[in-house]
Amino acid sequence: MPEPKPLDPNRPTLFLLDGYALIYRAFFAMISRPLTTSSGENTSAPFGIARFLIRILEDYQPAYIGAVFDAGDSFRTELHAEYKATREKMPDELRASLPRCREIFEGFRVPVIEADGWEADDVIGTLAAGAESQGLQVVIVSGDKDFYQLIRPGTVLLNPGRGGPAGVEEEWVGPSNAADRLGVPPERVTDYLALLGDVSDNVPGVRGIGKKTAPQLIDRFGGLESILEHSEEIEAARIRQALQNGAEAARLSKQLVTIRLDAPVQLELDDLAREQPDRERLRQVFLDLEFHNLLREFAPQETEEAGVEESYELVRTAERAAEIAKELAGSDRLAVKTLGTSADPMRADLIGLALAAEPGRSFYLPFGHRPPAVVRDDEGNPMLALGDAVAEEVPNLPPLGAPELLGVRELLASGVDKLGEDLKYDLLLLEKSGARLANPGFDTAIASYCLDPGRREHSLELLAMDRLSLKLVAEMDVRGTGRSAVPLEEVPEESVLAFAGGLVDFALRLAGRLEEDLERHAMADLFKRIEMPLVPVLAELEKTGIAIDADFFDAMQTRIERELGLVRDEIQKIAGEEVNLRSVPQMRELLFEKLGLPVTKRTKTGPSTDESVLEQLAAAGHDIPRLILEYRELDKLNSTYVAKLPQLVNPETGRIHTSFNQTVAATGRLSSSDPNLQNIPIRSPLGREIRKGFVPAPGYVFVGADYSQVELRVMAHLSGDPAFVSAFREDRDIHRETAALIFDVASERVTPEMRDRAKTINFATIYGQGPVALAAQLGISRREASEFIEQYFERFHGVRAYLEQMKDQARDRGFVETLSGRRRYIPEIRSKNPGMRGFGERTATNSPIQGTAADLIKIAMIRLQRCLAPLDARMLLQVHDELLLEVAEHELDETCRVVRQEMEGAMTLDVPLKVDLGIGASWYDCKA
Repeated sequence: MPEPKPLDPNRPTLFLLDGYALIYRAFFAMISRPLTTSSGENTSAPFGIARFLIRILEDYQPAYIGAVFDAGDSFRTELHAEYKATREKMPDELRASLPRCREIFEGFRVPVIEADGWEADDVIGTLAAGAESQGLQVVIVSGDKDFYQLIRPGTVLLNPGRGGPAGVEEEWVGPSNAADRLGVPPERVTDYLALLGDVSDNVPGVRGIGKKTAPQLIDRFGGLESILEHSEEIEAARIRQALQNGAEAARLSKQLVTIRLDAPVQLELDDLAREQPDRERLRQVFLDLEFHNLLREFAPQETEEAGVEESYELVRTAERAAEIAKELAGSDRLAVKTLGTSADPMRADLIGLALAAEPGRSFYLPFGHRPPAVVRDDEGNPMLALGDAVAEEVPNLPPLGAPELLGVRELLASGVDKLGEDLKYDLLLLEKSGARLANPGFDTAIASYCLDPGRREHSLELLAMDRLSLKLVAEMDVRGTGRSAVPLEEVPEESVLAFAGGLVDFALRLAGRLEEDLERHAMADLFKRIEMPLVPVLAELEKTGIAIDADFFDAMQTRIERELGLVRDEIQKIAGEEVNLRSVPQMRELLFEKLGLPVTKRTKTGPSTDESVLEQLAAAGHDIPRLILEYRELDKLNSTYVAKLPQLVNPETGRIHTSFNQTVAATGRLSSSDPNLQNIPIRSPLGREIRKGFVPAPGYVFVGADYSQVELRVMAHLSGDPAFVSAFREDRDIHRETAALIFDVASERVTPEMRDRAKTINFATIYGQGPVALAAQLGISRREASEFIEQYFERFHGVRAYLEQMKDQARDRGFVETLSGRRRYIPEIRSKNPGMRGFGERTATNSPIQGTAADLIKIAMIRLQRCLAPLDARMLLQVHDELLLEVAEHELDETCRVVRQEMEGAMTLDVPLKVDLGIGASWYDCKA
């Protein structure tokens, strides 16, 4: 904040904060992009308040400060029953965050002041008058124009601006500029407001008197009573009559807008004296609200961990590396972290390796540091490139695969338990560098994910702050950020030491805390039996990669680009002009202005042209919306997959290597990225064709292994519903059985349409959909959808009982569990907001089913990896309930037997698990 001119630095200052005004502004400043926690809690208001208090306390260091709140109805309601009656109801998300805002004020030790039956304005006015009388200067922090009446030589106003408390549009208002905004001096503000009224507070004012007229009247006649007394002298009949007709309303309005200075509060300066924030309390609040940046700014108090003496050694010789390897070989556990030149381990080179076996002591082995790129001046002389000078050479160790580093390799391959953050990356990069990492036993990010799957970030940096009260030197601290960022390999190894050493040191210390929590929350078995054994399995999938047919993609790209051109030409022919089909404004103009199509949905910037709108318009028989949908699908397929995938082939392996993420989806499912091979479209014929471009190596075939109706089978087990259980045990078509029960017909008389509807209802039940969503899916009325749902639950009463049981469990315990003990915390189910509560209920019913299915295929992958070892076969991809394998043709029969055996035996349920196998010369053929 700039230093405000109205303040006298030689006088103590009292800051009085208009609490609700600041909270409202903080909330609405982020209304278009609200800040929420991973569990869905809206935190815009508390975040804005925290940011603002930091700025006020640090930049101005007021001697005294307090936050004032309304408390109940005031005397104004007695004067005018309609006072504030037209105000919009406070949004539920904002109301829910008010206790959090109070916690923020308490954490910063800013006293909260209230007087029952009095508004904050009157309390602020009374305290301001008392402070002035004691020689203090007062800063009222609010955007409310009513406070202009309090401005005087000892009292100024700080308007935080429309950008919210953290914004930069603030305005300081003192006696010298008070008249600039309203056009009247502070002593006439109540007269001005009485004439204008206030729509938001339902203050009537004088109908017909506006912002231009009111200052003119005040300038000519003075105060309100004088204006009313001299109304006959006003030449303009409209204004004269308005004043005469609205005299009583004006007098009432002046009473309503006048801030009282006699509220029942005493100015107790000792209670308002600024104190240092309670950082430990703020730390806990910031943790709960996931304010990660604020956590870093407000480092917590020292703990026993912070007292550990840190000694990080830079290992410069192979002889010293051998000594360290020998010393660490006898350790119980070893923290390991590799640094690479790329976030993709399959394209990275090893920069360095950090090791630690005891708290506070770690070692950094540099392998790939190099001098920064030399920048020369116009005469060709080297200029400083990174810090002190341009290095001529970097004293790296020999390559990790060199004979003299045998001891380090043996340590990494030993039976010592290894721990770290993102061990999958370390596994892949070390193998690429000539070493093997054995016994990866504890990954801090995965442990954190098991404990709190809804958390957005599981980085070691944040966990160290959260759990150990330690601040890790971040990578950005040594590399820089943005355009000034330096490749890590060009940073001198001495500068990387604190970062790399801290990574393994903090991981080692953190592991103990996380292990205790895993045991306490009954998550240790899930972590040890499923999540950690899966790490090397996923590493193997990523290393193996998958091949594509470059010629196929070239041909498909040519075909799509030709079709795009034809669709574009057809649209322009109908439109009669050239149109940029990627421009939303041009689409709006074409569809809703030129063609006059009905607007069915609006956004803040105008009529929506999203997919749902275009589908509605296309269904009504309009050609251009149909063609635009076709164009968008073709364009997306081309840009996202057909043109892009060939560019992602690794030049060293000739294959595409996706990354599988264990710590992203709150349900326990794996996700895929760079590229996302789980999201290749399968609903459209052209989308499915993309799978034709994925091919096995020569002499191999693809085997697709897909769990059949796994979520319905899990639901049958969890609910114990007799109809579901018997259908699966007898291997009957569950959708046909469902249709027969719902439509009350014999199974053999179920039509394909009935079966499709039953299938939709079955899955809608799993995902907790109500009649609105089901009606949209089936194309029927809400009433019919409600009847279908009611019939469904009448027939499958065990399913209904199970779903209600899960909702009750979530309300009582705050979470639900999978069969493997994976928890999903659902705070939303206790929300007063119906929408958020409904989301919580759907999550409570679906998570045990979807999460158990996710656990099931993870277990199957772990079992398969062991059994495939003696065979010439390997897993390539996991796509939710499906595995894709590459199998030597001569091993096909045995591999299929093993795959079916291990997948169907991965978990024991009350109903049998069933795996469908498909074999083909492409991924597409496995499903065809």
